[in-house]
Amino acid sequence: MKQLRCIAIDDEPLALALIKTYIDATERLQLIATFEDAIAAAEHLNQFPVDLLFLDINMPDITGIDLFKSLSVKPLVIFTTAYKNFAFEGFELDAIDYLLKPIDYIRFKKAVQKAVDYHQYQTQKTHESTEEHLFVYAEYKLIKIELKEILYLESLEDYVKIHLIGGKMIMTLTTLKKLIDKLPAERFKRIHRSYVVSVKHVQQIANRRAYLHNNLSLPISDTYASFINEWKSGQL
Repeated sequence: MKQLRCIAIDDEPLALALIKTYIDATERLQLIATFEDAIAAAEHLNQFPVDLLFLDINMPDITGIDLFKSLSVKPLVIFTTAYKNFAFEGFELDAIDYLLKPIDYIRFKKAVQKAVDYHQYQTQKTHESTEEHLFVYAEYKLIKIELKEILYLESLEDYVKIHLIGGKMIMTLTTLKKLIDKLPAERFKRIHRSYVVSVKHVQQIANRRAYLHNNLSLPISDTYASFINEWKSGQL
């Protein structure tokens, strides 16, 4: 079982010691180093990248946000902070999670599990057998979505709504094109500028519309009309 190589950075010695204790108690993590000096940590990371970074946001010389932006190779990052208002900035940088101080070990383990899951997804996503889920950022956190649960994707300019079985919906700040690139091409097809559909959930096609569960239907535009013949011929 691969361990994630990690570094912790915090200018507060007690906070750093607590993170170190938590890392040492977590078998999926291997602590490489800890730093109270953010500048020294950045120099080290640019020479010796790691898998995961625990990074305090509010530091005197440089903020954790700016430090992370400066890295030539960006690891997965879990931000630690005493201030809730930094959450959105962490979200924009695709942070795995953010931990509010004082950090509870149960909450710490949940964040680490997200990092482990996402690292596995990154390293194995080229193999078809592992492409059974999708990771997206929503509500300031990383969310794992099972592909079999996705009905369709709906574009809303800079956002995408991911519609799931049972009526649940997840909205993520990204583009439809970026999500399509992450999905198996044979299982998800674009049928409209604003819609991508899960092929297996298409029940019927009539009058240029794809019908899904509960008589839900989506338009099929002229640009993607080839989907109709592919579906009817059983090529999909």
